[in-house]
Amino acid sequence: MNGYPAGMTYETDGAAPPEEPARQLFFIRKCEALINKRAQELERPLCYFIQTFGCQMNERDSEKLAGVMGQMGLIPAPSEDKADILLYNTCTVRENADKRLYGRLGVCKAYKQENRDMLIALCGCMMQEEHVIDRIKSSYPYVDIIFGTHNIYRFAELLYSRLTSDSCVKEIWKDASDIVEELPALRKYPFKTGINIMYGCNNFCTYCIVPYVRGRERSREPKDIIREIEKAAADGVVEIMLLGQNVNSYGRGLDTDIGFPELLSMAAEADGIKRVRFMTSHPKDLSDELIKTIAEHENIARHIHLPLQSGSDRILEAMNRHYTRERYIDLAKKIRDAIPDVSITTDIIVGFPGETVRDVEDTLDVIEQVRFDGAFTFEYSPRKGTPAAEMEQLDKAFVQENFDRVLSAVQRISKEQAGRFEGRRMEVLTEGEDEKDPSRYTGRISQNNVVHFPKSGLRVGDFAEVQLDECRGFYYNGTVVAPQT
Repeated sequence: MNGYPAGMTYETDGAAPPEEPARQLFFIRKCEALINKRAQELERPLCYFIQTFGCQMNERDSEKLAGVMGQMGLIPAPSEDKADILLYNTCTVRENADKRLYGRLGVCKAYKQENRDMLIALCGCMMQEEHVIDRIKSSYPYVDIIFGTHNIYRFAELLYSRLTSDSCVKEIWKDASDIVEELPALRKYPFKTGINIMYGCNNFCTYCIVPYVRGRERSREPKDIIREIEKAAADGVVEIMLLGQNVNSYGRGLDTDIGFPELLSMAAEADGIKRVRFMTSHPKDLSDELIKTIAEHENIARHIHLPLQSGSDRILEAMNRHYTRERYIDLAKKIRDAIPDVSITTDIIVGFPGETVRDVEDTLDVIEQVRFDGAFTFEYSPRKGTPAAEMEQLDKAFVQENFDRVLSAVQRISKEQAGRFEGRRMEVLTEGEDEKDPSRYTGRISQNNVVHFPKSGLRVGDFAEVQLDECRGFYYNGTVVAPQT
């Protein structure tokens, strides 16, 4: 969805309209006038660069920010140092993401010395933490704009404030009740996109910072979601991913009986949409109805990301996860029984405070029983402000040893799981050129496995029936059997 909603006018004279999104469209035009004037002075177009850290929701937010800047007349820069506006969309789920941002900000000092007119903007989850803001103010005073997760949509107004002043613009909201969509967006891929169905999280797992930086759960109206899906389909999108911190919670608080299973069914039946994915499901409330909905719709991806985090009941309770190992194992079995060839992937944390060798053994046992198709495995990372960060932390060498054991197990099993499709003919969405061989394309099957195959007259965004000739561990080499329309 690129451009403006139909049926609205965008006057720039007089006071800014109070209602959204008309207010931001007003400031987009205000910024456009200033940017065009500066471009004429420099005799070149002004450029932007967005670096995104974190989850698919951050990726979608960055698409919106790119769309807004594109409507202002900015064009993408080839690299960070060539940007006139450099924006970092941050993540704070793990310590490594924090370190990466601070590393980039250190480099930015040289960028600013080279181009004194460069503007540096920071947004996203890290900006919701007060200690982060304090560090940025003291260590990186050349940052120009700081905003958080709840007011992403106000970027045009914040940028206009900075363009018309010489001081840093900072706006951090602790929470938000309104959801503002219908602003320009520039998709990273023309054939697929993420669709936010809800924001925030109410689960408060003891290790997780997300509820504190993303706020409480807020669901979008079903009609607005379906309208966005239909617009995307009309614009050439064939695959969508429904996004939420826990999609199973969708609909709570709305004046509607539509929950996530019903919404997923509506999305799958939208004209032009050939594949529907979703992220992420919490094991505590993945319902039989949702499993049934997936099984009944061939175009809903046979891939469920179901974070385990730990296979120990004791640690699960300490994490505030609200399920047991046996309940998780039973749920995974129920999913596999109902949906043949389903791919189940997961998240696993190793080194949570208090974890013992016995707890790790329990996790390894669940891995062996469920046989995950893939797993994101992490060493526990304390997040300031969460209950687990106040607990006694484990010895790093002990954590590393157990992490290596868990990682080895999930890699071995996921490799074995991938091989089960060898020799099969599967529907593949062509996603781009193979980076190592320009004569081939790369795509994904419904289960999310990567496939490399000859171009065979296909285009990016096409579906094709591909024979999976050879499994190479975490990807396949294939042969096109028949292109599909």
